[in-house]
Amino acid sequence: MVILVLNCGSSSIKYQVIDMTDTSSKLLAKGLVERIGLSDGILTHKPVGKEPFELRQPIPDHTTGIRLVLDALTDAQHGVIASLDEVKAVGHRVAHGGEFFPASCIVTEDVKEKIRSLFQIAPLHNPANLEGVLSIEKVLPGVPQVTVFDTSFHQTIPAFNYMYALPHAYYEKYRVRKYGFHGTSHKYVARVGAELAGLDLDNSKIITCHIGNGGSVTAVLNGKSFDTSMGFSPLDGLVMGTRCGAVDASAITFIGEKEGMSYAEVNTMMNKKSGVLGLTDLSSDMRDIDRAYDEGNKQAILARDMYYTRVKKFVGAYAAEMGGVDLIVFTGGVGENSAELRQWVCNGLEFMGVKFDAEANKGARGVNKILSTPDSKVKVATIATDEELVIATDTYNLVK
Repeated sequence: MVILVLNCGSSSIKYQVIDMTDTSSKLLAKGLVERIGLSDGILTHKPVGKEPFELRQPIPDHTTGIRLVLDALTDAQHGVIASLDEVKAVGHRVAHGGEFFPASCIVTEDVKEKIRSLFQIAPLHNPANLEGVLSIEKVLPGVPQVTVFDTSFHQTIPAFNYMYALPHAYYEKYRVRKYGFHGTSHKYVARVGAELAGLDLDNSKIITCHIGNGGSVTAVLNGKSFDTSMGFSPLDGLVMGTRCGAVDASAITFIGEKEGMSYAEVNTMMNKKSGVLGLTDLSSDMRDIDRAYDEGNKQAILARDMYYTRVKKFVGAYAAEMGGVDLIVFTGGVGENSAELRQWVCNGLEFMGVKFDAEANKGARGVNKILSTPDSKVKVATIATDEELVIATDTYNLVK
């Protein structure tokens, strides 16, 4: 079954085309549509076994972008399918499912309305995600669609971990609580990491660290999410590229009052002007921070030390919450590629049973590999995440 996987952002569309069976998956093509809504839109199409293709033209909306993707997929020169009739289902990444969706589901009118009802608490992501669904209805009418939610995996978190100690009325009225994100990635790398480490996922204590420009750490107890660092929004928890992570709320109200900032301006400051960007005034990209770190830039050194240490704090906290840990997994753009991050986090965890293999760590970039010594009580691994495969698998299982 050929499945189109879409991850629609406010001005972009990431996509993959995967041929799924009960026992295997085969990537046919992947690509990216960028700068939607601008005059200089870009489609980058990468078919497996063929030369990449790039198209530059105005892309006014998501529907136009998806049409260009479908044209590329069926093109005689760089296409990977003979006709659109071969696309049997479309799977969508949706950021926020609230309390409505503990699992992936086939798109119905009710599902679309529930996604729309969550716009207020996921204003950057859900509108774009829904736009992808609506666009497919226009260009591939009748093709089944499935929504896969970043929050679904975290719906198993117990109330004592997802509730905030705020007046209970705000939960009753607005459902203010921890939701967590990156769920498809945490779910995938916990399963693959358990297989690699020879663990029974259903009887295990795993800490998954999805570290990138946005980042989160999750405690996975017996295969289910038990706690996670992101909260009501993706702002909480770790120091990130432009997000501040966990911070005393009184510091925020103090700054807001002193600076005469509106709620919207405070929100922008915390989400888009903080993190390592705010600390350094250099960049939100850790590769840039690494270069400045090596050059001795004091703010870059401080920012990276804070970034790394926050991950380590959550690893320790979640080991305590679960009463131990069997496996620590690193994934995401930084988690998979930064040997320095992994070394920093694991150094000093010998008291927990971690024996880190520094040599194995050095060459591990974007691969699935054990990074602990054979006699380490706690295994450490890097796993290349594959959220698109999770979406394709859920779509296949629901549609077939």
